[in-house]
Amino acid sequence: MVSAIIVVLAACGGKDEGGSSSGEDGKTSIDKLSIGFVPSREPEEIITATEPLKDLLKEEMSAQGYEIGEIDITVGTNYEAVGEALSAGTTDIGLIPGGTYVLYDDGAEAVLTATRAGLSIESDDAKEWNDNKPTEDSDEQTTSYRALIIAGPSAKGQELSEKVNNGEELTWDDVNSASWAVMSSSSPAGYIYPALWLDENYGNTITDLDNVVKSDSYGSSFARLAAGQIDVMVAYADARRDNEDQWQDEFGGEGTIWDETNVIGVTPAIYNDTVSVSKNSEIMDDDLKAAIQQAFINIGESEEGQEVISIYNHEGYQEADPADYDNERDAQEMVQSLN
Repeated sequence: MVSAIIVVLAACGGKDEGGSSSGEDGKTSIDKLSIGFVPSREPEEIITATEPLKDLLKEEMSAQGYEIGEIDITVGTNYEAVGEALSAGTTDIGLIPGGTYVLYDDGAEAVLTATRAGLSIESDDAKEWNDNKPTEDSDEQTTSYRALIIAGPSAKGQELSEKVNNGEELTWDDVNSASWAVMSSSSPAGYIYPALWLDENYGNTITDLDNVVKSDSYGSSFARLAAGQIDVMVAYADARRDNEDQWQDEFGGEGTIWDETNVIGVTPAIYNDTVSVSKNSEIMDDDLKAAIQQAFINIGESEEGQEVISIYNHEGYQEADPADYDNERDAQEMVQSLN
């Protein structure tokens, strides 16, 4: 009888599919929780900055009733790689932009939306961004941001900047005569919304430009811009603030990033990044999703947590509503139809 009882108890404490099990303390044990980040910054920089997230998340998940054995953090080779990993169930959690989420929402679910500090400039007018630079933080929190079309120190970049700062409208020939750097096609600030800006202003899109290169990170784009290898790049509105030191120290800029770059275009507001979970992960269920939501909200409210998530300019999180990204879905459909 004793042997039979031991066998029954062992079975009750055994692992479920996906590496989860119930412990003696009543908490659910998970062998590994995997998190994927998109490469909006240099991958090594993201890995280093997010290392403390492992212990913070373990602690917060423990408070939610989950004991996590290992947290694996990776940076995708591109935005699509993270979306595909979420869809396949090989990554449990992804910190991805809205554009990536809506492309992969068959296999990914947005559970949180990031909040971040607003900027001192929110105008649709490119000249105002140049007249009032450098861009600074504001005291307001926001759930959206803008993408900017940024011209660099090359002769063509300066020519376009001068026209904008003189109050002149750029023509299609102007923008098409420049060489551009963009991000992957699911990046809202690095592709989708700049493509919409081109369509709204010129009836053309990124695929219609004569000279376009794809960058693997915004840092790569800034390095090309500083070196004069490209004339124009696209990025989220505070990207210059994030790369201010690197512009001269690493990218070879002769002056400051504010002196050598100008905004020549401003897109409509873009809804903030998501914390999304995989619908196809073997360990994911409603209870785990709720725990992940609360854990990230708590991390965003702590000083140490805010330091970690600042790598993406996140300052906190609020529960996401998939309907918040309906405009993003419309944008994706338009870009796909244009292509």
